[in-house]
Amino acid sequence: MDLKSFEKQVAVSTTDICREIFKNRSHSIKIKKEPVAVGNLVRIFKATLKLANQKGFHAMSLRDLCAESGMSMGGLYAYFKNKEELLTLIQKQGRAIVARVMDDRLAGIEDAAEALAMAIRSHLYLSEVLQPWFFFSYMETRFFHAEEGKRAIAGELQTEAIFSGILERGMAAGAFTMKDPLLVAAAIKALLQDWYLKRWKYKGRRISVETYADFVISMVRAYGAGRTDKGVKDDCF
Repeated sequence: MDLKSFEKQVAVSTTDICREIFKNRSHSIKIKKEPVAVGNLVRIFKATLKLANQKGFHAMSLRDLCAESGMSMGGLYAYFKNKEELLTLIQKQGRAIVARVMDDRLAGIEDAAEALAMAIRSHLYLSEVLQPWFFFSYMETRFFHAEEGKRAIAGELQTEAIFSGILERGMAAGAFTMKDPLLVAAAIKALLQDWYLKRWKYKGRRISVETYADFVISMVRAYGAGRTDKGVKDDCF
């Protein structure tokens, strides 16, 4: 599975995300026409992530957001009350998308080796499609208010839990041999973060996300994949 195939199978564009937000918050959003509301939410999201990645969300003012999005202050207030609510809205929906896509991609995969490869590949492809959000979430965590900071940490631990759960299942089946699956899961997460935090480095080396995914999967296999009597199929990785 390459990135293009993934994008066709999974609806995770900014427009898709904003459409979900509109449906989930239609009771509190003052604009009731879906095309208009979704279009404005897309403008708000793109402007917020652009400003946050340029100067930091904590330093961004709503006036900055007005100027970047081309919307009035009153227009912004039709969708959220203040910066804290905007932050919660962006983070909550982003985490929900990631959790949903990961669950969908792993559903029905019994073989642990195949599941691990799918989890690594899917997470990397998600971070490529939603790169501004992933970068924003990582870089801004230290500035989040206490409750949002806790939710961000919980989200990262949840991702690690997906990997450690697959590794533990593989160990029980004899497919993987390792002492500390939770530590390996943390290392996998760090490798995934390196992709979306330092894309410039890999772009300069002409390394595609597919090539990087193959590398991470092969590295984990080399470290911890044993062989059962039936063997582990190479094409699972």
